[in-house]
Amino acid sequence: MRSRYAAYAVGATDYVFRTWHPRTRPADLAPDPALTWTGLTVLDAGPDWVEFAASYERAGAPGALHERSRFERRGGRWVYVDGVVG
Repeated sequence: MRSRYAAYAVGATDYVFRTWHPRTRPADLAPDPALTWTGLTVLDAGPDWVEFAASYERAGAPGALHERSRFERRGGRWVYVDGVVG
């Protein structure tokens, strides 16, 4: 989870793409140029899920994303499957 957040924060969408399950990943992962990620807090975790809050700024206004993400082992690596925002 932390590596995916860091990839989003620096715009490394190739890494985000490679760590997303092919069954659920979108065709386009273009970053939002108006959005700057500013922090990550992991709130809870289980064997195949992570709950987190990620803060950001868009056009000078702060915001936050709260999600419970689900991961799956694929080819010996963990990949993001999906998440519930809330």
